[in-house]
Amino acid sequence: MSKVKLAVIYYSSTGTNYKLANWAAEGGKEAGAEVKVVKVPELAPPEAIESNAAWKAHVDETKDVPEVSLNDLEWADAIIFSIPTRFGNVPAQVKQFLDTTGGLWFNGKLVNKVASAMTSAQNPHGGQEATILSLYTTMYHWGAIVATPGYTDPVLYGAGGNPYGTSVTVDQNGNMKDDVKDAVIHQAKRTVTVAEWVKKGNQ
Repeated sequence: MSKVKLAVIYYSSTGTNYKLANWAAEGGKEAGAEVKVVKVPELAPPEAIESNAAWKAHVDETKDVPEVSLNDLEWADAIIFSIPTRFGNVPAQVKQFLDTTGGLWFNGKLVNKVASAMTSAQNPHGGQEATILSLYTTMYHWGAIVATPGYTDPVLYGAGGNPYGTSVTVDQNGNMKDDVKDAVIHQAKRTVTVAEWVKKGNQ
């Protein structure tokens, strides 16, 4: 059987979800997947980015990371999203991208993709769970198979124990308050494993 193809798709304004995405890529590779990390295009006006030093620095730092395309979704067997919360929902940038997937959806190209998600917010009850569940609603419409971490490994408790997907609290200076790297890696490995089951079953 060929390797599982994992697309790690992230949106990040100041870098937290970029870090989560790279940890997910690390876990995916450890699980034997072929991995690509791609970013959701930025929609915010340049003046908004320029007004925030951390935001501008991150945009500059990741200028060479390729932007996600519909081809990446079609290519992937498994997809991991890493996105911040916006009022308990997905960022506008992510929604804009998801809204372009209608053609793939119509032609059944997203059916049985294995999907999982991670998120971040500035406080423990800042909408992390709602954001992940909001994103999963789109996955259900795709006919994707959502692979949550649940409580499949003790490492998840040390990361806050979010069963829907790893989530992290970030302070005003952009520092993660929780140690979530191992949980992210576990979630990525689990996602790839489920995708292997699906891929094998479809052969």
